Amino acid sequence: MSVRLVIAEDTEHLRRMLVDILGLHGFDVVAEARTGDQALRRADENAPDVVVVGHSPQGLDGIEATRRIRGHGLNPQVILYAASVDGEIEGRAKDAGAASCVARTAGVEALAREITADHPFMER
Repeated sequence: MSVRLVIAEDTEHLRRMLVDILGLHGFDVVAEARTGDQALRRADENAPDVVVVGHSPQGLDGIEATRRIRGHGLNPQVILYAASVDGEIEGRAKDAGAASCVARTAGVEALAREITADHPFMER
């Protein structure tokens, strides 16, 4: 069983890169979203294991999208993938229900490792 992902990122080329590279890592990208509102709908429709949300997708920001996904009774882990992560952003994300935060500067490999760390028992 592979880890099912929803990728929410407002920048088209970054979203495509995440979908492509995480797919090459064996993750199953079941849906994409451009906005935080779409991320909530895609999570509701697709029951993913993980939602990767950019910090500033259009509409809801990543932290508010996380809060709504978690508050909507949905159970996926949410990883905030932000341009930079500092103590304030990480604290706000954790308060909203994010499992973790990964800075874009750390790269997609770091994001893949974080997803795997959250689901070590799942086959990729």
